[in-house]
Amino acid sequence: MKKQLSKHVIRLIFSSVLVLHSVFSFAQNTATVKGKVFTSDGKAAEFVNVSLKGTNKGVVADENGYYEIKEIKPGKYIVQASFVGLEAQKESVTLAAGESKELNFTLIEDSKQLKEVVVVSNPSKYVTDYPSISLRLKTPLLELPQNIQVVTAQALKDQQIFDMSEGVTRNVSGASRSEHWETYARIVMRGSRIAAFRNGMNVTETWGPLTEDMSMVERIEIVKGPAGFMLASGEPSGFYNVVTKKPTGITKSEIGMTVGSFGTYRSTADFDGKLSKDGKILYRLNLMGQMKGTHRNFEYNNRVSIAPVIKYQINPNTSLTAEYTYQGVEMSPIGSAYAFSAKGISDLPYNFTTLEPNLKPTTIKDQSLFLTLSHSINANWKFTGQLAYLHYDQVGQSLWASGFSGDTLKRTTSIWDILGETKVGQFFLNGDVETGSVKHRILAGIDMGNKDYYHDWAQAGVIGNLNVYNPVYGQVASKDYPTFDRSLDIRERGVHYNNSYTAFYAQDEIRFLNDKLRFTLAGRYTTTNDTDPYSGTVGVSKFTPRAGLSYSIDKSTSVYAVYDEAFIPQAGGTYEGKKFDPIIGDNKEIGLKREWLNGRWTASVAAYKITKNNVLTEDPNHLYFSIQLGQTQTQGLEFDLRGQVLEGLELTMNYAITDAKVTKDTDGSQVSRQVPGTDKYIFNTWLKYRFQSGKAKGLGLSFGVQHLAGRTNWYGAYNKAVDPTMPNYTRFDGAVSYQFDKFGIALNVNNLFNTYLITGGSYYAWNNYYYSQTEALRNARLSINYRF
Repeated sequence: MKKQLSKHVIRLIFSSVLVLHSVFSFAQNTATVKGKVFTSDGKAAEFVNVSLKGTNKGVVADENGYYEIKEIKPGKYIVQASFVGLEAQKESVTLAAGESKELNFTLIEDSKQLKEVVVVSNPSKYVTDYPSISLRLKTPLLELPQNIQVVTAQALKDQQIFDMSEGVTRNVSGASRSEHWETYARIVMRGSRIAAFRNGMNVTETWGPLTEDMSMVERIEIVKGPAGFMLASGEPSGFYNVVTKKPTGITKSEIGMTVGSFGTYRSTADFDGKLSKDGKILYRLNLMGQMKGTHRNFEYNNRVSIAPVIKYQINPNTSLTAEYTYQGVEMSPIGSAYAFSAKGISDLPYNFTTLEPNLKPTTIKDQSLFLTLSHSINANWKFTGQLAYLHYDQVGQSLWASGFSGDTLKRTTSIWDILGETKVGQFFLNGDVETGSVKHRILAGIDMGNKDYYHDWAQAGVIGNLNVYNPVYGQVASKDYPTFDRSLDIRERGVHYNNSYTAFYAQDEIRFLNDKLRFTLAGRYTTTNDTDPYSGTVGVSKFTPRAGLSYSIDKSTSVYAVYDEAFIPQAGGTYEGKKFDPIIGDNKEIGLKREWLNGRWTASVAAYKITKNNVLTEDPNHLYFSIQLGQTQTQGLEFDLRGQVLEGLELTMNYAITDAKVTKDTDGSQVSRQVPGTDKYIFNTWLKYRFQSGKAKGLGLSFGVQHLAGRTNWYGAYNKAVDPTMPNYTRFDGAVSYQFDKFGIALNVNNLFNTYLITGGSYYAWNNYYYSQTEALRNARLSINYRF
């Protein structure tokens, strides 16, 4: 039935294409403007905006400085080339039907602008027009038939976010943190945990990846809905893509220092420039060192990161970029953030801990290497090849509970060593083709990956009992802790998981009516093999189609509709030994997008319905095992607004209603229950105003709110004897900043009203107790930065 439906949808799509082609094949002849953009030293100017003034026509020059604007109505125009920090250049041009004119631009550096805008940075940059190159898409966000929200570096900086586990989700509708271990970001959106990507590569692991430090991050792209047709098989709810900083070709640097509550000391450095006089070899180097405690005694998370990037412009059409990242962590044993209780969630102090002061730390070494080869075949076609290798090495232990005796918690610790190796390769083509009056924007490629994951938590022991309502610490001697045997390599003693896949994908974005109407047809064929010690090797193959439609009502407004399918292989099996079937899902979505004030601020609204079959959830009766439900459905409404709504006034605001329920299961007992770990209502806002003139010029004031309601815990929620709900979450934050030309200072205060907040909680049916994670009460961070 499913195959017949897919075939019917594909036939309908192709029929629609033929009809639309016949309707618009007689569209009038249009003109083209193309050329190259250079800087004053004769080098190609990358990422320069080239536009026709007074119209919505515009493109961004590629890494070779090349641009081309097609399908222009005959007439007189002013073509403008502009880039932040460079003096804009304009040329008048008269175009006739069918004519193609070449205009080259040379941008002259304006030292004053360069100093004030590029070096000091633009404090209003909460909005971006295009997705990053790593998403493979050449179409502006406004015209894409998909909801993609971008969190810029400036937003991350204003909110003093250190890593992915902190407040990133406040910037996107419907996203929330579902806390577990402290080493990776578990972000839930549209009814399930979303996948983690870095520079367009799927880096999701069983317990990873390690949270990226924001010192090396340029932006974070939240892609909503399935996008597996181009990037990887994954959840139909979406994924987040961390885009790291790359060389810009402009020599500039920045250093920063932060002190804060709980003994926080942090330093960052960002160096950007040229390694060769001819500008062919560029570099970017980001460094970070951090010592940080928490609101719980004996808990700490000290980190260092080194992220060098080198780009070599081999010739005008070809470049090679190499990026290495090292993140080192020394932290208190994992799991110390949990508060355990036999009575319920929220009945322990916010700073409760199961830690002891003399426990050995957990250490993590996370390394990655990315290589990107980019080659422009000609003006219309471009080839990109990417290879990535990631190596995650963890040596440590985790804290947990084995039960209660009255008010006394029985504490245990287990070895937790991890080795993760991920290898990913992607090769793809982007091209533009015209067939008569119809334009085709084509994307096609191959995606391959192999992920090996070893973990050892088989050795455990007790570390002493603790009365949770009257805890006394420091009573356990080091000699009384369990000793773990690491004489064998983790590959010999650990449990091994492997995921490998190969996929082919293609997309055609068909553009009609001078680009006003865009029809997208895409598909992906994926073959996977998953291996684990419980079910052996399971291989599955599937084709997943996609169809989207986007229409520009005017130059600032577009509407879209999209249908796509998702396919997620699932290794392992139930406690009884039954292997899991893959998740098969689909998403139906409509949306509206609009820009105001020439793109200074944007808004979008989307309505969707996601159906997932064969969903897994934790088995409430068997530790470390899962059960497979029949079907879940998530439907919702999302609203996002961001940008400079008034001069000096920046706003990020979003709201989401998410209705995620079980619609089918094996015996019907779970139907209509809310999907564990989801939040029905999420509202966020971040407001920043910087005075533009007068004695207060440079002073910035910020205020933010996060509110979550209709929450459920994410483990054991299917036990009907237990109330799965969690208390509402409301947090207020504020900041004061001042910018003195190159020097800036900012004070951020989180949880202004000292509210007791729970970010994660659950009922653990196996031993009949509750556990939860709390946030800190009022806390602050004071930072300074200097750009030169």
